[in-house]
Amino acid sequence: MSAEVKSHLTELLTHALAKVAPQQPGSLISLERPKQAQHGDFSCPAAMQLARALKRNPRELALELVAALPPSEWLERAEVAGSGFINLRVRPAAKQHIVKTILAECDRYGRADRAGGRPVIVEFVSANPTGPLHVGHGRQAALGEAIGALLESQGWRVTREFYYNDTGAQIRNLGLSVQARIREKLGVPAEFPADGYHGDYVREIAEKYLEAGNTDGEDFEAVTRFAVAELRREQDLDLQAFGVRFDSYYLESSLYADGRVEKTVRALVEAGKAFEQDGALWLKTTEYGDDKDRVMRKSDGAYTYFVPDVAYHLTKWERGFTRAINIQGSDHHSTVTRVRAGLQAVSAKWERRVPQGYPDYVLHKMVMVMKGGEEMKISKRAGSYVTLRELIDEVGGDAVRFFLLSRKADTEFVFDVDLAKSQSEEIAIGGESRLLCPDGARAHLLGARAKESAVRRPGSGSRGRRSRAPHRSSRAGVAAAIGRIS
Repeated sequence: MSAEVKSHLTELLTHALAKVAPQQPGSLISLERPKQAQHGDFSCPAAMQLARALKRNPRELALELVAALPPSEWLERAEVAGSGFINLRVRPAAKQHIVKTILAECDRYGRADRAGGRPVIVEFVSANPTGPLHVGHGRQAALGEAIGALLESQGWRVTREFYYNDTGAQIRNLGLSVQARIREKLGVPAEFPADGYHGDYVREIAEKYLEAGNTDGEDFEAVTRFAVAELRREQDLDLQAFGVRFDSYYLESSLYADGRVEKTVRALVEAGKAFEQDGALWLKTTEYGDDKDRVMRKSDGAYTYFVPDVAYHLTKWERGFTRAINIQGSDHHSTVTRVRAGLQAVSAKWERRVPQGYPDYVLHKMVMVMKGGEEMKISKRAGSYVTLRELIDEVGGDAVRFFLLSRKADTEFVFDVDLAKSQSEEIAIGGESRLLCPDGARAHLLGARAKESAVRRPGSGSRGRRSRAPHRSSRAGVAAAIGRIS
């Protein structure tokens, strides 16, 4: 709903208030968006707020305000609900009015310079280079690109960054898996690792390794480097096909190579925020809202996963990004408290401390893919999940992005392939589309603006509800996106 519509309704209620209670200031009128659609487009609690000062029954006062509303071409009806809420429903013409502005302004619509060129870093996807990107990564990529576009439209200088987790047990298991397939290819007995990767892509990498002139796979480090490079290249190609770009890439391995992890741990110890117990090094995360203190360095000397994450986010702060947004799956929710606690602790004695709540997080729920009325659970190539590339090839990149942005990030999503295919041409987004603007402005930019709430209120909204891709035409879908902009 546009700001113009909201302003118009506020003026109507202010006019009514001047009739019913002329001594009260019009600034008391405020509008809220109801959580349930049956309660209208806007709700006003003014009667309940004024009842005590006027010594009036709030419901009776609300009825008088509704009766005093001047006529309007945009207001369909006003109703009093409960003990005094005024629910307002607008006419379709009011919702469609903004379309004229969008058509006239095209890519200029909604743009402003509120941030004045301040820098912000948006980190998203950040998949382990251990396999093809799955559909969950696709949702994250769509969200990240949309949020980046939104921030740029408001004057932020956006850096889109991909953080590669290229160290640890998962990378080792990848190397062992490819090594086993190489030996298998050469007819050498090989035991496949218990936690190895079983997809066909592992065999493909093994074949490419041998085709590159390597006679065997006994050099484990070389095999692992080759496998990681192949998967990084494949992930990059998939994201390009999805229309998603990055400005920078950061390797977890560089944090160890540059000594940043050790430096971060020393800083935490020197700040008095760490202690030794049972042969391990612990961080006092309970001082920062965690339910218990967390191990940083295990008794075997290995660091737990959140320690390099703290070191990595310190680099964001040191690079001048005083605003940082991370887009991650909801299964990473425990990371939020630990990373923020580590940043608060390490900067405790700094003159310019890392602020509480840094970085911001947008957590998204997973995606279920349906086809032919059944859940698609397994990809032959990936071994255990549906890949993003398979979905792009099946439906088209623009259509996939459109549908993945059609629901709030914190709601579980059912992606119906058959429905998406039936509507992909009707959606007409991207390319040479003239649906929105004569110069072919891409419709998915509307989706980017529609996602503003995800940045303002990450984690708000309903939970645990599965949502299907919308059963609506392209024009209705655009209208819905427009309605979410405000």
